[in-house]
Amino acid sequence: MTDSLKSADIQMIQRILPHRYPFLLVDKVVDIDGFSTATGLKNVTMNEPHFQGHFPGTPIMPGVTIVEAMAQTSAVMVGVAMDLADKDLLIYFMGIDRCKFRRKVVPGDVLTMKLRTMRGKPGGKVWKFSGVAEVEGEMAAEAEFTAMMDLPA
Repeated sequence: MTDSLKSADIQMIQRILPHRYPFLLVDKVVDIDGFSTATGLKNVTMNEPHFQGHFPGTPIMPGVTIVEAMAQTSAVMVGVAMDLADKDLLIYFMGIDRCKFRRKVVPGDVLTMKLRTMRGKPGGKVWKFSGVAEVEGEMAAEAEFTAMMDLPA
């Protein structure tokens, strides 16, 4: 790690991502190393609406929201690296590959998402990332995904 690593608090995340409650799934992004790597943090709380039905009496964070949280982390990484705050960035999934779930994520957990860019370049629209989501150092999920990042003309 170097002193040049950047971070994004919730205010900066909201200036980059269009997502809002209940679908903003990352609280902070740290250790942003340009376009290469970043770590996202998500505090999992019982207040989240998906826990009402997934599952009553046994709340478990849905796997799709874990993958979405990883994707949001990667979008913040690119947004910070390209100075995209307040630029109306839209991000679309294009594909999800090699996705596996390894442990339950429940209220009270802190989900740590480590993302790495596999393909993409400044000014490019199509990016590919790999990510691992962990709770207390134990892998909860892993995936590779492709996304299109679109800025209005």
